[in-house]
Amino acid sequence: MFESNQKTLNKTINFLGTGLHSGKKVSINLEPAEADTGIIFKRTDIKNNNEIKANYTNVSSAKLCTKIENDHGVSVSTIEHLMAALYICGVDNLVVKIDGGEVPIMDGSSIEFVEKINETGLKILDKNRKFIKINKKVELKLDGKSISIEPAVDSLKVAFTLSYENNPLIKSQTNCVDFKNKNLENIYSARTFCLYEDIEKVKSLGLAKGGNLDNAVVIKGDKVLNKKGLRSKNEFVNHKILDLAGDFMLAGMRVIGSVSCKHGGHLLTNDFLRKILSDRANFIIVESLKDISNLKKITSDQKRIAVNA
Repeated sequence: MFESNQKTLNKTINFLGTGLHSGKKVSINLEPAEADTGIIFKRTDIKNNNEIKANYTNVSSAKLCTKIENDHGVSVSTIEHLMAALYICGVDNLVVKIDGGEVPIMDGSSIEFVEKINETGLKILDKNRKFIKINKKVELKLDGKSISIEPAVDSLKVAFTLSYENNPLIKSQTNCVDFKNKNLENIYSARTFCLYEDIEKVKSLGLAKGGNLDNAVVIKGDKVLNKKGLRSKNEFVNHKILDLAGDFMLAGMRVIGSVSCKHGGHLLTNDFLRKILSDRANFIIVESLKDISNLKKITSDQKRIAVNA
């Protein structure tokens, strides 16, 4: 996902499913796009002004999912698992045609998106990727939650701590992931989850109408209600890392930095991207991995000069 050239799909892929919060059936087509298109969502059930750029500036809500909206009030919600799949698979340019207002939840993870994208394959485009390379530490704290990012060499690293002190099963989980690694199955197969006692509260808000044990892990006390149990011992924190990757994809370019997050979620991540990208002192934009290599060489040379001095 950190190769130099931009990529798109070899051919169109279709998915059918149900929206987690709307409960409505929805179909999406992932269609190849030209270089520098980015990720565009297009509502095929709406005739005019139906395109929404997948960008952090278009996030209109981050309550239990990430929702993007254009200037005409046309929106698509629960985009994070698809965006995470695109991040992990290395897709830069795509038109997502969707006949409803919510991306299907599939099994609650990104695995179906990832597997079908990998099966279809990617087309390498004749244009370099751009990367957002973090220059210095940036931090955000909000309501007992925190997230920070520091410079890294050539990848995105995430250390995430999740704490459910009142739940005897989840308790506290921490995992560290380098997205430069090729084996990320434990991340993209991690499903969304909720506590049994929170279900009615969420439904009272008009959400989770399509939620069930086929698309979410439900925890009651110290038990998982899903018959097959967990996919990995860290599935809860792994899903949070998956969400973060999907939300970071909304930066519009791949971010190179080392993230540390405690008790975060969609709102914190989106606010954090806005903070990082509002100040050009926080980052530089590099055109290719070759430029990053040159930066590494310059830094190394500077260190040697300082030592010799």
